Amino acid sequence: MENILNKYETVRESEVTVWFKAGTKADFPADGGNCIKYKDKQIAVFNFERRNEWYACQNLCPHKMEMVLSRGMIGSMEDIPKIACPLHKNTFSLKDGSNLSGNDDLKIATYPVKIVDGEVFVGFLE
Repeated sequence: MENILNKYETVRESEVTVWFKAGTKADFPADGGNCIKYKDKQIAVFNFERRNEWYACQNLCPHKMEMVLSRGMIGSMEDIPKIACPLHKNTFSLKDGSNLSGNDDLKIATYPVKIVDGEVFVGFLE
């Protein structure tokens, strides 16, 4: 199972070489998420409408190793946008993937998102 987790690595916007079209804005619920597939990765994409922001992260929960983060609850913790895993309620920063629940061993990969003419793009390295 560790091999599955290893294929997810955070990508910074300055590193992006491929902008993958994930769908249109209408494909993602307000203040919620959906899962997309990019190559062999499942990516959770969130329309955080309350903040007027978009985020993407791995869909894989690093604790239970289940593809569930797109179904988690989004919110904020001290102005940090976060996702709560629906299985165990650990929370992760949607900005940098850090664990906000105090378990530094568990983190998630995050990916940049941009909106162009109503279409949603997620950035990857390849």
